[in-house]
Amino acid sequence: MTTYKIMLLPGDGIGPEIMAQVRRVMTWVEGTYGVSFDITEGLIGGCSYDAYGDPFTDEALATAKASDAIVMGCVGGPKWDGKTAYDKRPEAGLLKLRKQLDLFANLRPAMCFDALADASSLKREFVAGLDILFVRELAGGVYFGEPRGIEDLPGGGRVGINTQRYEDWEIIRISRVAFEMARKRGSRVHSAEKANVMEAGLLWREEVTKLHAAEYSDVKLEHILADNCAMQLVKAPKQFDVILTDNLFGDILSDAAAMLTGSLGMLPSASLGDGGPGLYEPVHGSAPDIAGKGIANPIAAILSFAMALRYSLDMGDAADKIETAVSATLEAGLRTGDLMSAGMTEVGTIGMGDGILNALG
Repeated sequence: MTTYKIMLLPGDGIGPEIMAQVRRVMTWVEGTYGVSFDITEGLIGGCSYDAYGDPFTDEALATAKASDAIVMGCVGGPKWDGKTAYDKRPEAGLLKLRKQLDLFANLRPAMCFDALADASSLKREFVAGLDILFVRELAGGVYFGEPRGIEDLPGGGRVGINTQRYEDWEIIRISRVAFEMARKRGSRVHSAEKANVMEAGLLWREEVTKLHAAEYSDVKLEHILADNCAMQLVKAPKQFDVILTDNLFGDILSDAAAMLTGSLGMLPSASLGDGGPGLYEPVHGSAPDIAGKGIANPIAAILSFAMALRYSLDMGDAADKIETAVSATLEAGLRTGDLMSAGMTEVGTIGMGDGILNALG
């Protein structure tokens, strides 16, 4: 029997509730495919800060590095806003994990299940059949560039500094991921940046163009300014296949696309490096306003685990079955509150888990 080491990081807010449903699906995979998951549960974010004074300890990092995959819930909440040092805030734990594992490639699929096309903020004809993959650079850019900080000015006042910085090799490696993913999909890549006003964007465009010409001329490449990309996502989102972008623009654009699918609670993500474990997490936040109420949508977390099966554990068939079960559950009319519409059956977190497990059989 094959055993996989899985680190679970439920995190804050609704994280523990949705992760409980992931564990149920993991049990189904074990029983169906004859594998074993050696699970270690750890702390990250605010709960880790409360316990250890650190949003992600070195001990937890060591466990993560020794795992085959890491599945996370979510971090943060108003409890810690403005009450902890900037480098100790819950989100700093997630940034540490990504940086230390060099998880530079963030994959964010934005798919609209047919049963949810009417739940989108756009009309059905714009989103039915939507299937976009965002490939976001995750380890560099303005979130990590130096210099950074808040400084006092000599004449009074203060200045906040963040630096958008990319080296050519960082752009090349994330572009290669986008082109490889496109070859398995519709063979189209839109590369989004701001080459018209940012030198980092100009370098991005130049390096993507060179790589495309040298190795990926079979894939259709289009350059698009990030602000136009945002507009096009609302105007005609089905024109996109793979969207390649940097850390900042990828963060913003993928969240905007989330609402096209019906709910932020539907979107999974994967963060991958050049070997080592991948990190899998839902795109949504910790939703502290509904934490503990049993009404959170666990689908994004379950689909994130499906991505772990596909990309880290080479269990694509199991991933397919989970994604199909989610679709069947939605087609059957089950909805958590964030997806609820007339004529549907409202269920809580556990009820949605029950529906998916019933569909899995």
